[in-house]
Amino acid sequence: MRIRGLLVATLVFLILGGILYWSDHHKPAGETVKASADTPPPILKLDQAAITRVEIKKKDAEPILLTKTGSGDWQISAPKALAADQSTVTGVVSTLSSLNSERLIEGKAADLKTYGLDQPGVELDVSEKDNKTQRLLIGDDTPAGSAVYAMVAGDPRIFTMASYNKSSLDKNLDDLRDKRLLTVNADKVSRIELIRKDQDIEFGRNKDEWQILKPKPLRADSFEVGELARKLTGARMELSGSEDDKKAVGAFAQGSVIANAKLTDESGTQVLEIRKIKDNYYAKSSVVEGVYKVGTDLGQALDKSLDDFRNKKLFDFGYSDPDKIDLHSGAKAYFVTKGGADWWGADGKKLDAGSVQELISKLRDLTASKFVDSGFTQPEMEATVVSSDGKRVEKVLISKSGNGYVARRENEVALYGLDSGPVEDLQKAAQSVKPAAGK
Repeated sequence: MRIRGLLVATLVFLILGGILYWSDHHKPAGETVKASADTPPPILKLDQAAITRVEIKKKDAEPILLTKTGSGDWQISAPKALAADQSTVTGVVSTLSSLNSERLIEGKAADLKTYGLDQPGVELDVSEKDNKTQRLLIGDDTPAGSAVYAMVAGDPRIFTMASYNKSSLDKNLDDLRDKRLLTVNADKVSRIELIRKDQDIEFGRNKDEWQILKPKPLRADSFEVGELARKLTGARMELSGSEDDKKAVGAFAQGSVIANAKLTDESGTQVLEIRKIKDNYYAKSSVVEGVYKVGTDLGQALDKSLDDFRNKKLFDFGYSDPDKIDLHSGAKAYFVTKGGADWWGADGKKLDAGSVQELISKLRDLTASKFVDSGFTQPEMEATVVSSDGKRVEKVLISKSGNGYVARRENEVALYGLDSGPVEDLQKAAQSVKPAAGK
């Protein structure tokens, strides 16, 4: 009996296993259709690298033709030849290459007019290397407003796609064109010349350090000149329509010249002329056709004096600790040298690090309140700072002049006017340098 029961149980188990296997491999057709419907099909699936041409057609506007050059850059070929904004065009191409739907509305639409696809608001023809072209049609917004109807010409299916995809594709000529007024490489600019009515100023760059070359060699404030370079290389045209563009031409003709800015990089020299009328600035570039309104910040960056670009700091050692300090104030002398992590005096005794850092801070912050042409006499103070492992040696001479002081850097003709406060603070800091505790 036990053996018979075991045989019956085994038979039942085999029958149930067979039913389960058959069930898993013979699901109803309706379930398969439902699973695929949960994943909306793509509208377009293209190789982005293979796309060579995009034509955008919109109602009441001339078609825009974008073509890829042999170098891989994009350009606007129609309605007229223009440089393209590479980032914006790449965004259009990227969206087209992998355009997903939100829903499949109809497998075969009976009436395109229902979806605004009989006369679509936007059409995009996309061509690949093999000259195969597909046309994307974008119709009306859906009733909820968060999506739009779309289809591919020759494909009877109607989809919805996200409105943000339409925003990525529905571009006009001004959206797609390169709005830079100068195309020099900002990181490679080696020379800037400002030609103005009152004075020409020329800057030269060696690595990251700027120098004033004209009207005479002077130390430059690298931050200020760098900001000037950044604003010039970042200058963008403000596009407001054809009527405003015509007004810009007239305003430029009547405006007063602020400066002609010449920028030179490894590719050559480009020129930007800036004029002002009332509170507005207009620009004309040597590399872009037309006249354009530009931002106030650009005009103000050019409308500065020579002194605005000069380095007012007396020392250039910056925020790194110097190697040596040798300071003479009247009959008193102060000598500090760095050894490892410690500071040492002329007598070989270790110095209090806090008091030395205060002296360094006063030297670092010593700044001219103005530039002067005369007033330097017998120096009352001499400060020599050695930094960069002995590669940089700076010596500053300071003399009394009226209620303030006049300073001169060794081997330079420029004179720096100093208020009395910073000089007196420097003298006090030198007097306060003391031995380390317990020394």
